[in-house]
Parts: sequence; C-alpha cells; structure tokens
Amino acid sequence: MAEAPNLIIQLQRMGDLVLSFPLFAWLRRLEPDRPLWVAAEPSFYEALLPLAPPVVFAPPGAASLRRTRFHRVINLSHRPEAARLAGELRAEFRAGGVERDGVERIVGAWHLYRASLVQNNRHNRFHWADLNGLDLFAELDPDGLRRCLWPEARPPRGTGRVGLFVGASEKAKRPDPAFWGELAAGLMRRGLHPVFLGGPAEQAPGAQAARLARIPHANLCGRFNLAGLVRFLSELDLLVTPDTGPMHVGAWGGTLTLNLSMGPVNAWETAPFPPGHLVLRPTASCVGCWTCVRGPEPPCRERFTPGRVAALIHSLLKPGHTPPTPPGLGLLRTGRSGQGLFDLAPAFPRPASGPETEARPRDSLGEFWRQWFLRRLGGPADTLPEALARLDESHPLGGASLRDALTLWQARLAAELRRGVPAGDWWRQAPPLLRPLSGYLQLSLENDDYSRQARLAALEHTEALRAAVKN
Repeated sequence: MAEAPNLIIQLQRMGDLVLSFPLFAWLRRLEPDRPLWVAAEPSFYEALLPLAPPVVFAPPGAASLRRTRFHRVINLSHRPEAARLAGELRAEFRAGGVERDGVERIVGAWHLYRASLVQNNRHNRFHWADLNGLDLFAELDPDGLRRCLWPEARPPRGTGRVGLFVGASEKAKRPDPAFWGELAAGLMRRGLHPVFLGGPAEQAPGAQAARLARIPHANLCGRFNLAGLVRFLSELDLLVTPDTGPMHVGAWGGTLTLNLSMGPVNAWETAPFPPGHLVLRPTASCVGCWTCVRGPEPPCRERFTPGRVAALIHSLLKPGHTPPTPPGLGLLRTGRSGQGLFDLAPAFPRPASGPETEARPRDSLGEFWRQWFLRRLGGPADTLPEALARLDESHPLGGASLRDALTLWQARLAAELRRGVPAGDWWRQAPPLLRPLSGYLQLSLENDDYSRQARLAALEHTEALRAAVKN
C-alpha cells in the first residue's frame, strides 16, 4: 500500500516558493518512499517546474487535497487561508500556522521562532530556507544538514552579459532609475553588456533607466513571462538585483548573483540561499532592520553609488582579481557553516588582522543566539561554548553584559508571570541584547494561552540561558 503523502502549503510569492525548494529536497531525502505534494499558486509554480525538485504541485483549491489523508502537513504561509487549509485537511502531523475551530496556533518550535522575528530580527542568523526545515531535522535527522549538497553559482562564461533587475517589493529596497542608468553606463564604459530586467510594473522605470544610459534597446522589462525569464537568466554572466523573487530564481538556477541588499532587509534571512553568490550591503550599525526608523528614504541606500558598484562588478567578472569594496559597504559570499546552515562570510577576506577582520560584537552576539537556540529548540549539534568565547573576545563586557541584563530581566519576568498575563508587547521591555529570547517567549506564551506549562517552559528557557553564561 502506498504511503500517505506529505503536503507543504506555500501560498506566498515567487521568491518564497523558491526558498521552499530546500525543504522539498530535504523531505524527499529523509523520506524517499513517501510522495510529496505542494499546494501553491499556479501562476508561480507552473513557470518554476524546470527548476523545482520533483514534487506534485496543486492549487490550494484542488479537490484532491480534501480527498487525501496526509502524513504530514507543513504550512509555510502566513496568509489566513493557508492556516485554514492546514487545519481542514486530514493529517497525522501538522506544522506551521494551523487554524482549528476559528483559532490559529503555530505548531513547531522553529516555526514559532520564525514568527517571533517580526520587528525583532536584529540578531537573527537563520535563513528563511533553513527555518522552513529545522523542526523536521530536529525530529528526524539533527545532523542531516551537513550532508546536503546545493547547486552552486556557475563561474561567468566571459560573455560580459549583466542583468540589472530594477524592481523590488518595496521602494525602500531598490535604487531609483537614475542609479540603474548610471550603473549601466559605467558597465558599458568597462566593456560589459547590461540589460534591464523586470516585470510589467518595472516597464516605466526600466525605460527611464535605459534612456539615461542611452541604450533604449536594452530595456527588457515586461518582455518575459516567468518561464522565459528563467531561461534568460541562465544566459547571464551576472545578475545584479535588490531583494527580489527573481534573485532567488536566478541563484537557484546557478546564475552568479550580486544582491544589492539595501533598506529594511536582512541578508541573513533572504540572501540567495545556494553557495557562492554575493551580497553587497552597508556596514552601518542598523543594517538588517525590519523597518527603517530613520525616515521614508533609508540613508543606507546612499552608500550604493553607481560608479563604485560598476567598478566592483567589472572586477568580479575579471578572473583572478580581488575587487575593491566601496566605502561604507561590505561584500559577502553565501556559503555553509560547519553545521550545514546558511552562512555569510567576507567574499575576499584579508589575511592580516585588523579592524576590518575582527568580529564585531553584534556579529558575535548574533552567532551566540544562533547556537543557543539550536541547543534549546533542536537541530545540528551546537557550538555554544565557542560562540560565547568569541563574544567575550569581541567585546570586553560581552558575556558579562548578557549576565547582568538577564539577572534584572529574569526577576521582572517571573514577577509579571506570577501576577497574571503581562500587557502589550512586553518583550520590548527587555534590553535589546535579550530580545531574541523575550520575543520568542512572548509568542510561545500567547500561542499556548499562558498556560501553566507554557509559563514553566518560559522560566526554563531563562534558566538555561543563565546556565550558559554563568562563567
């Protein structure tokens, strides 16, 4: 008798669907004899079939979903209809947002962690694609991530063809047409061949950029359907793009991708997932924010100047060259940590020690929290003691600051829980360096209606943190 299939629900946009591909591959490797179905929007999955792992796609309204008894239903979407679907279908196990009897709850510790990052992701070092599967790995194969292989970026073929994707989901995350026009002109002066890419919404800015660069024939915005865009991206030496769905399409297909990571976006969460791609992002202390609080025009965008970015691209496409990183920006390369998790590291690390190569306290704190949550929620074996040692090395008060902040906040939390249900966003009352924990605890308590079991679990987490930093 055939095994009951697994089902993944992913009703978000194209980029989110591509970032679900790793979970498809993980499930097929962990349970090779069990069929895998995916409920997604046909307008996205039909064009991505040549890239996607072998799964059975279906629209969310397909009658076959209601007729089938599933082994496992995993909801990766935050849309209400996705949670309702996850609750309505027959399944042995469920994960993610699930609505039953009009009440939505989040099932799975790592799904809770991901939801807790809303407005609270400053110290997050987990990629969305990894978070999609960590509950599964913690249950079935904690060290399985180390054995995963991913499509790596192809070396440039030497054609000089560079795609400039001029769109992004938010204005704050993309340069203006003047930037793209000047960038294209700078690339042409260096012997490269830029084209402007985008969907129908980018036709006007693409045309404006092409006029400024005096190459009106190079505006290909709106020319391709999704399937055509997938094919065209494979012919490029380099795709230059803000944080977009096509960025993930190009990277998954092997096209070398340079992500211009600007505005309210965290490259640790949404950069190209496969190894070998590049991320150019500001070195400002506020980098990776959820929402820019410095005005409607994020000042970090000013760090990206067309001339310097053109020089960087030219050097990247010349074999054997170490490109100059523009001032105020850092060039990172995507890869994998020793635990098999997504990682970002300097693309061209300097051999000598100095301010440029020393770990910043914020980076060390982010790595500490990554290892601490791995220890508490499950997954690859953690390296928490080493992460704490690096935190102490990067800042003279690193571990001590955590201990002092925890002492005060832990007592306040215990008192609040004894009195009843704390009001409002009480996680924000914790010092910023403790908010990864406070945000997770508030959502966990709310998700379980502040039950006695949830309160005890919250206090156990704080005690575990105290034990980790007590020395």
